[in-house]
Amino acid sequence: MNSELSKVNQSLFETIKKQDENGNEYWSARDLSKVLEYSEYRHFLPVIDRAKEACAKSKQNVENHFEDTLEMIELGKTAKREVETVKLSRYACYLIVQNADPSKEVVALGQTYFAVQTRIQEIQQMDAYNRLSTEEEKRIFLRNEMSKHNTFLAAAAKNAGVQEGLDYAIFQNHGYAGLYGGLDAKGIHKKKNLKKSQQILDHMGSTELAANLFRATQTEEKLRNENIKGKTKANQTHFEVGRKVRQTIKEIGGTMPENLPVAESIKTVQKKLDKKPLKKIEPKKKK
Repeated sequence: MNSELSKVNQSLFETIKKQDENGNEYWSARDLSKVLEYSEYRHFLPVIDRAKEACAKSKQNVENHFEDTLEMIELGKTAKREVETVKLSRYACYLIVQNADPSKEVVALGQTYFAVQTRIQEIQQMDAYNRLSTEEEKRIFLRNEMSKHNTFLAAAAKNAGVQEGLDYAIFQNHGYAGLYGGLDAKGIHKKKNLKKSQQILDHMGSTELAANLFRATQTEEKLRNENIKGKTKANQTHFEVGRKVRQTIKEIGGTMPENLPVAESIKTVQKKLDKKPLKKIEPKKKK
């Protein structure tokens, strides 16, 4: 895929994003249809309908993500007309690109962009995550999530044909190589001056952990949903997912994971937090 085309198209999804009067982000279905290269809006309506069905099946409130509304369009230099459209949440856009024409390259780019951004938003909106006030607490939360999802990823990889320990190490290196610009576990250790005995995940900050968590969850989902079989295909899938996460980090102006600072050992952080006295909660006084 042409990197310049990727940069232009993924940036487009940000440029058409809007905000309502309350500061909430949304996308206009008409704007999105043009970016996804639908010649006429009426051809895009069935895609929206399929996305709504997917939303309902995922037990989400459709009205929270798809809001029918009107917007003004320009017909000429002075003439304007009100037309029907739909205000879409980020999750709605994610469902739409999953149901759009997969033969279009811009659709594939949209799938990557909205998948990554939706996962980041999910993490940010998790009640448990939002209750955390410090970087240390967020690191521990994400590290635990990473441990849990690595177990799921290992099971999915095994089902795909990655059976032996050495095979799994190679599989993991493919994921790292995609996300870290070609660096495998050994290369990451060298880049970050980590000792051989130090686990990479234990020395990641919350930003780097979140990127790796998305890599793991999306690879697991892809392996299962597409019923991928064979070590070679599984390795390639892990690499491609890692690379797509990297592309999105670049598009949103983030720091590449290999350039993020090394964090203090998560085990040391956990010990420090364990020693902290619990805050005493005073009972509410009766009025």
